[in-house]
Amino acid sequence: MAITRSAAWLGTTPFNEQDPIEFRPNASSDTIQAIIHGVYRHVLGNDYLMESERLVGLESLFVNETLTVRELVRAVAKSELYKAKFLYPNFQTRVIELNLKHLLGRAPYSEAEIIEHLDRYETEGFDADIDSYIDTPEYEKAFGDNIVPYYRSFRTEVGQSISGFTRMFNLYRGYANSDRSQLAGKKSRLATELALGTTSVINTPSGTGSGVSTYLGSEKNNTQNRVFGRPQTTQERGTLYRIEVAGMSTPGYPSIRRSNRVFIVPYETLSQTLQRINKTGGRVASIARA
Repeated sequence: MAITRSAAWLGTTPFNEQDPIEFRPNASSDTIQAIIHGVYRHVLGNDYLMESERLVGLESLFVNETLTVRELVRAVAKSELYKAKFLYPNFQTRVIELNLKHLLGRAPYSEAEIIEHLDRYETEGFDADIDSYIDTPEYEKAFGDNIVPYYRSFRTEVGQSISGFTRMFNLYRGYANSDRSQLAGKKSRLATELALGTTSVINTPSGTGSGVSTYLGSEKNNTQNRVFGRPQTTQERGTLYRIEVAGMSTPGYPSIRRSNRVFIVPYETLSQTLQRINKTGGRVASIARA
């Protein structure tokens, strides 16, 4: 059951319309392959998986029913593939955000939770920390041995924190987005609000057709510093405008692929630029003097 009637506006409809994937005795080969695909999709944060990257040995063990769904999830999360995609490139706090998202289907509830996992990672190692998500009453109650993890924050479940629902949108950036292709890069999405004990507004994913999108800055908050091929000067700044755009379609990609961009334009072309943005399906998040 959806947690909100605004699922389409928030971009969560695909999850609300889809039942959890569950292994049952005498499952068909198609169902087994759907489970394997579902584990890859969720645990690897919807990242593109090349055929050569598939964990064939683990797949065989699952097909032969040597591994349960829970153990397949555990093995994928401990694999070198997972580490290469998420552990090695990211800051530790970001890794923990992703582990919670990938393994428990939710965002962190508090800074104390982050600190607990940081401490375990430092003292016991990465594999022990992965076990600490999967060998919990929370995982058992939500998924047990046979259900592929899913984004629980998008469903009405007893015991779910409402702050976890809103924070999830800082981690989830759309059904077609992956955890390795977001503008904010390897930095933590929630460190500041967890430290302050606050809850931010919902950042709606781009490309949801909501008519309202929230601009999220890039990893280094870098913006264009050139205008029509020439550097900005102090004299020009008074007549230049900075336009932040969310949900703009990128030429050469499917229409579901959208991005956030920044334009810096002189006043004389401001109207033309806004019209062009509108034609590409973008949503202007803000306009200010550069």
